Amino acid sequence: MAAAAAISAPPGPPRLALHLPPSPSSPASSLPMRALPALRRRLRPLTTAVHAVKQDAAVWTPAPVSAVGAATADGSIFHVAVDLSDAADIAESYTSPGQYLQIRVPSGAGEEIKPAFMAVASPPGTGTRFEFLVKSVPGTTAERLCGLRDGDVVELGAVMGKGFPLDRITPPDAAQTVLIFAAGTGISTIRSLVEFGFGANERADVRLYYGARSLKTMAYQDRFKNWESAGLKIVPVLSQPDDSWKGERGYAQHAFLRAKNIVNPSSTAAVLCGQRQMQEEITTALVADGVSQDKILTNF
Repeated sequence: MAAAAAISAPPGPPRLALHLPPSPSSPASSLPMRALPALRRRLRPLTTAVHAVKQDAAVWTPAPVSAVGAATADGSIFHVAVDLSDAADIAESYTSPGQYLQIRVPSGAGEEIKPAFMAVASPPGTGTRFEFLVKSVPGTTAERLCGLRDGDVVELGAVMGKGFPLDRITPPDAAQTVLIFAAGTGISTIRSLVEFGFGANERADVRLYYGARSLKTMAYQDRFKNWESAGLKIVPVLSQPDDSWKGERGYAQHAFLRAKNIVNPSSTAAVLCGQRQMQEEITTALVADGVSQDKILTNF
């Protein structure tokens, strides 16, 4: 296993010596009440410093990039794969679709860019390789990731989060209808879920509402056929389609709200990954129709 690159914590702050006058109404060892505000003010910087040390004491594991390539026709989103052959402990800690981690790109020039949180797109248990879906945003770690080549090294933090709580919709009889919503790169966690498996072909109605600006910005179209064979009905929703588009227009939540078609709310569940507004609108509508909040799943 590759050695982990750890940020060592600096020595602890020096002990704070307080010289306070004894109270005339109590023994010299007692602290007068009027001194407490001053004590709190003097201790606050030390508390903040200790907290910062804990925040910085992350462990980063280096791993080589094994593939980088365009994920969409317009080149705005990329597939990035990382080889974890020498970091099997990280691969093994990824156990549930929807989990994520921090990733950063070392810079020899000393220029620091904030690490990025990335959901793992590949499903758990598929070997020592993590795949990510990355949108290139200027001046960010995401932009750096999209510009890497095979063999370049990135650094990974620990796998975080519990992922989607699939036990709430298991077995399939607990939710014969599952409505899945994703927009943009939020589809990465849905890919993980679908390819990991959640008994979609044992349920009566599993719909994926997938929102993007246009087909040119929609990732994973090459996987749609396999997903449909696993039991999904895919509903692409485009907010800026060209004139030839005959499918759903607008945003994913609006396409659902136009159709709804919830036969049995008590046996309906939802999986959400995308912008907050989308999640809030869908959650409000589903709960109003009688769907249990407990069966509306997110990965955080």
